Amino acid sequence: MTTVKIRPVRPTELDELWQIGFSHPDAEWLKWNGPYFHDTLPSQIVFNSLIGPHDWLTDQRNWVITVDEAIVGSVNYHFVDGDLERWLEVGILIFDNQRWGQHIGRQALSQWLDHLFNDVTALPHIGLTTWSGNQRMMHLATAIGLNLEGRIPQVRYWQGQYYDSVKYGILRSDWLNRRQ
Repeated sequence: MTTVKIRPVRPTELDELWQIGFSHPDAEWLKWNGPYFHDTLPSQIVFNSLIGPHDWLTDQRNWVITVDEAIVGSVNYHFVDGDLERWLEVGILIFDNQRWGQHIGRQALSQWLDHLFNDVTALPHIGLTTWSGNQRMMHLATAIGLNLEGRIPQVRYWQGQYYDSVKYGILRSDWLNRRQ
């Protein structure tokens, strides 16, 4: 039986994290994590000198997911409304597609929402946005109790096809009631 946990990354793990998650420009997870944005992965130097220290160590907007103590992915949050900090959304990545389908994401994202609602924010709502091409993420959102709150048709363009932007979320009170 595996143990799934989330935690802040340790400073000594930045190299390992970059290697596992961000060193492969053809990684399968890139095809599902907003591929229509055409984001590029950071170099190891940029990750270790800028992104890692700021986004992972100082702000701790990103935590790692571990399975039996080994890093396998990450959870994150950001504020859609920037400095107003009234609209919080979450994300999740499982870097190795061989780990997909093992319910790691379900456990990790539930732990992340527990942490955010209990320790990080007093906001009444947390959301998650994906796209209709990512059926796994849509299933994960509903499996942990998030509600489908909106669907914006045909606004994500990928590989010659339009997809919907799909919004999920949950109120603090509903999440806490579900977890009791």
